[in-house]
Amino acid sequence: MKMWKIYILLTTAMIIWGFNLPLLKYLLLYVGPVTMTTFRILLAGVTVFIILSAFKLIRLPTRKEWIYITGGALLNVVLHHYFLNMGLTRTSGTNAGLILGTGPVLTAISVSLILRNYPSKIQWVGVLLGLVGVSSVVLAGGGIAGLALGDIFVFIAILVQVLSFLVISKAARTLDPRLMTAYMMLIGSVLLFIISLIQEPGEIKAFAEVPSIFWLGFAASGIIGTAVGHMLYNYSVGKVGPSKAAIFINFNTMFSLLGSVLFLGEVITARHLIGLVFIIAGVILGSGAAEDLWKKRRGKYDKT
Repeated sequence: MKMWKIYILLTTAMIIWGFNLPLLKYLLLYVGPVTMTTFRILLAGVTVFIILSAFKLIRLPTRKEWIYITGGALLNVVLHHYFLNMGLTRTSGTNAGLILGTGPVLTAISVSLILRNYPSKIQWVGVLLGLVGVSSVVLAGGGIAGLALGDIFVFIAILVQVLSFLVISKAARTLDPRLMTAYMMLIGSVLLFIISLIQEPGEIKAFAEVPSIFWLGFAASGIIGTAVGHMLYNYSVGKVGPSKAAIFINFNTMFSLLGSVLFLGEVITARHLIGLVFIIAGVILGSGAAEDLWKKRRGKYDKT
């Protein structure tokens, strides 16, 4: 697949995740974080299996692939979603947005230390520009309210997700990341269900008391926000690697803001627009798109 198509898939995943964040905040008003996440992930896993079955992409993994799947399920599903949802109930969306914006930086550092795959200087500039842009957007919403337990939970959530991208990248050599996503969600939902029984006993009864509009949001979050979003992103990680894919996470903050404007009545300021410019510049440089374009033009120039 051509690189620009992967970039479109990544941008689409960020649009989905961006709108899913305020939706998650709404769902957590009615059902406990672990219980709600358990059944949302289960719905997502079933959805991915149905989609892959229609395209005849389902097969049993090998013993080595099961190791990657289990590791990915623990990091990308259980720990990431557990700490993210626990964090969202204890911190502001402003703080969470800034912390999630550290994802590309953490990914670049992790890839350098663990995989010995060092980003170029231009890509590092893109990572830093993206971080500046995310900071500008988040601080425009009222600044940091101070470190809280929820902030620590959100940071742990993004850290374990970054580590899971490395696992997915390695597994993608033999296993379709979309199929890996389906198995990870199935295993992860079972483990989260066990945790929910311990941490939130009886919380499943809360589903009987939610308003009807809750189920529309729940279906949208599970099927689109989780199933489709993770399938697109994990597939892209397998194609371009964790560093280039992670830089697109910066878009998450902007689309989360747009969702808040549309559904919560928040206002976009000049600082938001400045942040958007930095984020776009960071994505173009950090993803390697600028370098790829420059090399192509340089190659054409040399030929002439």
